[in-house]
Amino acid sequence: MPKLLLMLLLVGFLYSLHALQTDEEIAMHALFEAKHAMNRAAHAAAQQADRDKLAQGIPAVDPAAARQTAERYLRANLRLDASLAPEENAFLRERVELLVFEVIGESVSFPYVYSRPEYEFAAEFTRPGVVLIARIQFPRTFSVLGPIEWTVKSSAELVY
Repeated sequence: MPKLLLMLLLVGFLYSLHALQTDEEIAMHALFEAKHAMNRAAHAAAQQADRDKLAQGIPAVDPAAARQTAERYLRANLRLDASLAPEENAFLRERVELLVFEVIGESVSFPYVYSRPEYEFAAEFTRPGVVLIARIQFPRTFSVLGPIEWTVKSSAELVY
């Protein structure tokens, strides 16, 4: 009888370890997907040139078009609705919170070091560009892990 009880406890413990490992692997996959989505959104946003300034020979990013493009790319890549909340068939379960959307433009001299110490983020820009920082919450598969929340950061420059 003690051996049977020990065996059941061991099986339960091993199941918990397996659930933990599975959750960690799925979490890493979700983080990579989120980072790729942020990189795609930042790059697409940075390519939204301000045509009026460009006609004057000033390379600049159009802030309104850049934000619209970044949100469109995030929605497409993470399967979010217009308010950045997950659609029914999306992997994420919580709304994506866009913490920082900033356009680095002609008001600074290049090379420019952009820094946000509260998010532990710094990037050097040699051209106009875009910075995106979002908070994304991982939907746990099992309840072995505690809640996981990432601050995903990305930046990109205007390519010309």
